[in-house]
Amino acid sequence: MMRVEDIVERIEALQRSDLDAWISEALISPQEDAGVIVFSEMECARIRLICTLRYELEIDADTLPTVLSLVDQLYQTRRQLLRLTAAVAAQDKSVQAAILGAIGLNDGLDEETSSGSLA
Repeated sequence: MMRVEDIVERIEALQRSDLDAWISEALISPQEDAGVIVFSEMECARIRLICTLRYELEIDADTLPTVLSLVDQLYQTRRQLLRLTAAVAAQDKSVQAAILGAIGLNDGLDEETSSGSLA
């Protein structure tokens, strides 16, 4: 966990006023520990992402919530895809081949893979 002062000190471009605004706009969600605002590693990474978007890529402050929403959706989709991939990998080879065939991923694969023996 990192305190506000620590994160502002660690990220050179970060302005305390910007951090306060992002908190009030709910772009980041700090926690409170014994009356002190702290950030998890995940929130620190999000702050670094917001800093990159805002300061380096010069994304407008009004556009930032939309961009972050899209990034959040992308990460959620990635997590779901990873879970789906794990679920498919846990199936029998014939089931894997049927799934891959149904979504068109075994097109052009060698004959052994297409016949249900995924390597």
